[in-house]
Amino acid sequence: MESSSIELPGSEIGAVSYQDGCLCIRFSRAYIIKTMTGSHDRTRWWQSGDLIMEGAKIESELPEGRLVCDGGDIDDNIFTYRDMIPVPLDTRGHTRCDLGFRGTDRRLVAAGETLRLEMIEVAKYIEHIRPEG
Repeated sequence: MESSSIELPGSEIGAVSYQDGCLCIRFSRAYIIKTMTGSHDRTRWWQSGDLIMEGAKIESELPEGRLVCDGGDIDDNIFTYRDMIPVPLDTRGHTRCDLGFRGTDRRLVAAGETLRLEMIEVAKYIEHIRPEG
């Protein structure tokens, strides 16, 4: 069994758009950490994808241009994912995102009714991460 998650700090955002209650955060390069059950070793990959929130209400100004995420929180009902997004993600109910961006004090804060992650193309391998020690 394998688990995967997007590592928000360092992931690159190509664009953020909002139209008719739909917020789309386009990751031009989302960094993914994959772990095999029973193994201490992990691997790092990158892949493009969209984080889509429907029924969204924006609580901040939309950032413009290409950005590098500095981390943040993704709320999925009673769960809060700090600095990561589980892959896959497709949820309904109370959803929220609060993301910061490298080199700025601006944040993207929004709450919505649904939240899903749509990965694009195939993940590309970067490196093997061995445990320290």
